[in-house]
Amino acid sequence: MQPDAMPYRNLGSSDLRVSAIGLGSWLTFGSTVRDTALIHRIYSRAYDAGIRYFDTADSYAGGEAERRMGLALQDYPRQSLVLSSKAFFPTSDDPKDRGLSRRHIMESVERSLQHLKTDYLDLFFCHRFDRETPLEETLQTLDDLVQQGKIRCWGTSEWRGNQIRRMVRLARRTSSSPPRAEQPELNLFNRTKFEHDTRSAAQSCGMGLVTFSPLASGRLTGKYDEGIPPGSRLDAVKESWLHFTDAQREKSLLFKRLADEAGCSRAQLAISWCLAQSGVSSVITGATRVEQLEENLGALRVQMTDELSRKLDQLFAPGMRRLARFYAGRCYLRLKDRFRR
Repeated sequence: MQPDAMPYRNLGSSDLRVSAIGLGSWLTFGSTVRDTALIHRIYSRAYDAGIRYFDTADSYAGGEAERRMGLALQDYPRQSLVLSSKAFFPTSDDPKDRGLSRRHIMESVERSLQHLKTDYLDLFFCHRFDRETPLEETLQTLDDLVQQGKIRCWGTSEWRGNQIRRMVRLARRTSSSPPRAEQPELNLFNRTKFEHDTRSAAQSCGMGLVTFSPLASGRLTGKYDEGIPPGSRLDAVKESWLHFTDAQREKSLLFKRLADEAGCSRAQLAISWCLAQSGVSSVITGATRVEQLEENLGALRVQMTDELSRKLDQLFAPGMRRLARFYAGRCYLRLKDRFRR
């Protein structure tokens, strides 16, 4: 696959362009993948294939993911790369080393720049919404960093729609640099929040969407069809939100039939579906092997027809119970936020 086969898309209404497929480092580089030579081969193949958007966070593998990325990409022309990192989660035992306070953001950005061996970040994400820090403090800090040239633009990650709109209104009122991107989870199993909240808020604010977890931590690839093997991600993480239910396993097997009909793997079809969603600028993928990266890149060759999209929507459509829970939960959280203010 040549670099000119990789589509590049604007990040919302901004002039920043990102590769349609990005490469992330959550739960991979510096943690499950420590072989330096292998990490360099993965990044090299990604660059050769036209991937120019590389995503990480200060909390991934305790900062090691940033260091590995910095080493792997240091010999490539900086102007050809789009590098993003994030801050919110603690990276030490210091109680102030967390959230979106001015101190934490400033310290996090400086560390990230050192780890990544660069003078600036193209994108900096507020990794979660911080209820303990005034929005004004966070926004002023981010605007200062933009003015200083240490970040080109900034965005949010896993924020709710009303939180995004509040920040955008504040940015307009204070003539500050507004958020340019939202980074939400999106896959065929987890699409409700994206479709019923995040996308409409981001698009109405001119923000691009760079989504993560297109394979639902492997649940859409077929690797768990026969159960959860020891040492796999679902076995290692053991988070409740990563449980693979019998209903999901049944859908995954039906999903295989659709992938077979389309002449691709389940992973390729899952990524292709994400790429076809309105408003999506880039889909962040992960890889622990070069072969896995090659398979993910094959998603660009999948023809997402209207008929195929319709079948996928029917198979993975969220039930009425899930939608009811989502809207009830959203109302509860909005009321909670209102009383906090």
